Amino acid sequence: MALLSTTLFKPQQVLLPLLTVTLLVAGSQAEAQVYPPPAPASTDTAAADQVGRDQEFATPSVVGMGPSKGLVFHYERMPRFNVSSDSKVGTVTDYKGEATKNARLIIKGYVPLLNHPHLKVVVGINYEREEFQFAPPANYQFYQNIEDKGLKVLGAQLAVIRPVNTVNWYLFRVKGELNGDYTSSELGIKDYLKVSSEFVYGWKRSPQFSWGLGLQLGYTFGRQSIYPALLYNRTFNDKWGVEALFPARVTVRRNLSDRSLLFAGYSVDGLSYNIKLREPITNAEGQQLRTLELRETEVRGRLRWEREIYDFLWFGVEGGYRYNYAFDAFDRSNNDRRKIIDSKLASAPYASLELFIVPPRKFLKKTLNK
Repeated sequence: MALLSTTLFKPQQVLLPLLTVTLLVAGSQAEAQVYPPPAPASTDTAAADQVGRDQEFATPSVVGMGPSKGLVFHYERMPRFNVSSDSKVGTVTDYKGEATKNARLIIKGYVPLLNHPHLKVVVGINYEREEFQFAPPANYQFYQNIEDKGLKVLGAQLAVIRPVNTVNWYLFRVKGELNGDYTSSELGIKDYLKVSSEFVYGWKRSPQFSWGLGLQLGYTFGRQSIYPALLYNRTFNDKWGVEALFPARVTVRRNLSDRSLLFAGYSVDGLSYNIKLREPITNAEGQQLRTLELRETEVRGRLRWEREIYDFLWFGVEGGYRYNYAFDAFDRSNNDRRKIIDSKLASAPYASLELFIVPPRKFLKKTLNK
């Protein structure tokens, strides 16, 4: 578990193996190649479907979607913004101040386990760290915890895509994450584990149009809950398309070329962190609380550009505006999960830079010609 601490996190222990297996992603992610994809072998039903030939099995992806991502490095930053916190219990004071820094580092990797025409299984891992700094004097216990330790996520997921026939398919994903302000010495799985999942059943109407209906279990809108999901992937022509998993995100795609894509849309992002307090807080019933649950939900309007640098290496630049819907702390000691601190983070612009590795074109051609 040493990987769980930022101080002990050694990227080379994780990234080198991921770099090696990235080349394998070509097989399992053939349905997500750049428009137009290379001519597939007749035995590759997913790729055959991509270019509009007779398909044997349906998939949720469509012609024109961006390159498959095997390994992703993402860094994001926001400028200063105001912060205010209102206490819901008498033992906690109110706070008003300014956040001078809000940055986020994300590293993700995906590895195929199975790549059959009738079954595709992909495993993913992710590490995230969100950091805050507050203008002095930030002598507010809740924010001191966040500022000193940061908010961390270490997760793994399993995704299964099951083509049923030439029209129908279903997708299942389950994800487990350790979310909180932990260090390696404090970590306990039962204290920080968060589980989310989704199931979508869909219809592939053509190589350019696939849609589905399902359910998602997650923290996008605050506390863990189940909500409906509509998947809608459609390419209208060789330039324009839509990729959506409503209501969580909707994106309009513009294919500038087979090496350059432009995206615009919105996303709703939510996380739940468990925070261990240095000093206990007394709730309304007089109980001493040593942990709180932080629920963070934000809506983003975004504009993104992705461009190939060299064959297998791409970059992405994104900018937009973040509206913070919630940044609240809750009592974890009872089923009611009563709100202890109601916080408001002012809306602010953001910018991010991303590098990601995709299957090389030569490797794709060799794979498809086998």
